[in-house]
Amino acid sequence: FSTENWKRPPDEVKFLMNFNESLLERRSHELNDMGVRIRFAGRQNWRVPKRVLRRMKEASDLTRSNTEMNLTIAFNYGGRAEIIDAVKAMVEDGVPLDRIDERKLAKYLYEPSMPDVDLMIRTSGEHRLSNFLLWQVAYSELLFTDTLWPDFRREDLYKAILEYQARDRRFGGLNR
Repeated sequence: FSTENWKRPPDEVKFLMNFNESLLERRSHELNDMGVRIRFAGRQNWRVPKRVLRRMKEASDLTRSNTEMNLTIAFNYGGRAEIIDAVKAMVEDGVPLDRIDERKLAKYLYEPSMPDVDLMIRTSGEHRLSNFLLWQVAYSELLFTDTLWPDFRREDLYKAILEYQARDRRFGGLNR
């Protein structure tokens, strides 16, 4: 759910909130049993119903000590909102202008421990980022596929990884 999704019809927003709440309720224990740590990135205190926030907190608390895998769920998330919120937090903390750099700003993002994205796969034939992880995809490899997300299978992921491995990542330079 993105910060822009609030512009959708109220019935659709309500459906998405209920869906996400019930999904968390159904899957949190299963993911906990698998050792998955659940985290959320986004504006958690902006417009989100209290009952959904409660489920999010329960899922985070339940899985807090898990170390097998991290699952970061972008909920009420927007890339621009994340950058704006990071800058506001730095100002509130009194960070001097001459101390602001990429490393400092990254520490104020919603999930500062999450590494930058290596490969961004965009499904459904869309050729845009849709305000998603704008800071973290700065040097990502982008792969666009016509396959719809519900139809995206293990084989599609395998092909995407093979294509990614064949690319020459230069991070702005002429060579690695």
